[in-house]
Amino acid sequence: MSRYKTIVKMTIAVILLFSAIPLKAAADGPGVSAHGAVLMEQESGRVLFGRDEHSPMRIASITKIMTAIIAVESGKLEQRVKISNSAAGTEGSSLYLKPGETVLLKDLVYGLMLRSGNDSAVAIAEYVGGSLDGFVYMMNEKAREIGMKDTLFQNPHGLDDHEDHYSSAFDMALLTRYAMENDRFKEISATEVYRSPQEGEKWDRVWRNKNKMLKYYKYSTGGKTGYTKRAKRTLVSTAEKNGMELIAVTLNDPNDWDDHERMFEWGFHQFDLVPIVKKGPVSGVQKAYKNKVEANRTFYYPLKESEKQDISSTINVYRYPKDGKWKNGEAPKPIGRLFIELAGVEIGNLPLYYEGEALIKEDIGVWKSLRQMFSQFFFVKAEDSTDG
Repeated sequence: MSRYKTIVKMTIAVILLFSAIPLKAAADGPGVSAHGAVLMEQESGRVLFGRDEHSPMRIASITKIMTAIIAVESGKLEQRVKISNSAAGTEGSSLYLKPGETVLLKDLVYGLMLRSGNDSAVAIAEYVGGSLDGFVYMMNEKAREIGMKDTLFQNPHGLDDHEDHYSSAFDMALLTRYAMENDRFKEISATEVYRSPQEGEKWDRVWRNKNKMLKYYKYSTGGKTGYTKRAKRTLVSTAEKNGMELIAVTLNDPNDWDDHERMFEWGFHQFDLVPIVKKGPVSGVQKAYKNKVEANRTFYYPLKESEKQDISSTINVYRYPKDGKWKNGEAPKPIGRLFIELAGVEIGNLPLYYEGEALIKEDIGVWKSLRQMFSQFFFVKAEDSTDG
């Protein structure tokens, strides 16, 4: 009997040991097989999970996200592009464009994103950039503008024709976050099937999106696939659930479809997109400012349940004039700023305005942990004041 009890105790101990492992994994992040990975929240840009996310690596065809957004922003989508011999002859994944035919730039962008056409990438680059080199210059300028610090583009398609064409998971998430702010890009990225009329033919080209996440993951909203022999499998995907939008990037990942679903599910389970400051009058100001100092937008931030108690804020405003009259007849714009911190680290700030348009009244009753600290400051000279 004692031996039986010992076996039972050992069995229970083993069960408890292994049942604890997923809990630890959930706390640390989702398990992924990628060499580089990141999960970013769209609204704030907060990194929810990362693995070597700043390490430069080959990126293959997710390069085309940059090519696409530059084309979309060019304002030339309804113009026709004449396909050159060099574009038509580009190796690898192809739309089978023919030299001399003309195609709407819009259609080339759809073909670029859905079918990953390398010929389309070169045609876009030549048309929008004036030349391949001119377009690559535009790509790198845009990368600097967005804040991509570990990125260098050498072509518009991601083929391994240069040793120094690379990016990082974090940078590609930054790029995707930027691109997804554009409604036209967002629409293209989410398209599953697209038909493009073919010049001189009775039948259309039909392109189906290679991004399987759109079909197999119900919250998927878009993305871009990539593969070369040297880069291996790369994938960018986006998803939205309950108003929170996430961006997942994996580089050199043999199990990318499953990893992206796992990352999304982990992110949606672990974090809530919280309206920390709501559009409208803010609390925590002196009596003279009550119901008159307003935030012009709602500030959202993804938080774990355990982090909500660590939110604090500071309000800095101009001192209210003793006689109630502002110099030059009106209050400074903005009247001040509201700084938001998570565990002592600033995560955002908002300009505050005095007696602006009718705004939604803030209800911070549920935010008992939101500590409002009011401080005033003087300006000796009018020219010392600055816009926020």
